Amino acid sequence: MTRIEKEEKAARKAANFRPIVYICSPYAGNIEQNTENAKKYSRFAVDNHCLPITPHIYFTQFMNDEDERAEAVLMNNILLSHCCELWVFGDVISKGMSEEIKQAKRKYMKIRYFTEEMEEKNEDQRNYCRADVAPQRCGVAYRTR
Repeated sequence: MTRIEKEEKAARKAANFRPIVYICSPYAGNIEQNTENAKKYSRFAVDNHCLPITPHIYFTQFMNDEDERAEAVLMNNILLSHCCELWVFGDVISKGMSEEIKQAKRKYMKIRYFTEEMEEKNEDQRNYCRADVAPQRCGVAYRTR
């Protein structure tokens, strides 16, 4: 394989790569509106060349939040551990969202904050992990000391 063919193959592979992002947004309260918002946020991730994981859309289709909450939280954490980033939407951070954010911080994941209108919050409102101590994730090598 020539150098040009290798470069073209690498470019095709990079173009097909979609980082997996965990969508963190409210569910409880106005469930109907919050579910619609979560769908909108998931579409936003797809439009930004990402693969969204939105458990509160998926698990609520076949699990009872009241009776199976602990099991759902466990499965959420498992899914979160397979994601590259956590995307937090809105100004209200629920108890469940807070736990997901804490879990992402423990895993040194990149956390991005967005408004309900899907605009990324300014630098003062962002919360990124310490990239200098994070492990290699999603094909991106982080600096180490």
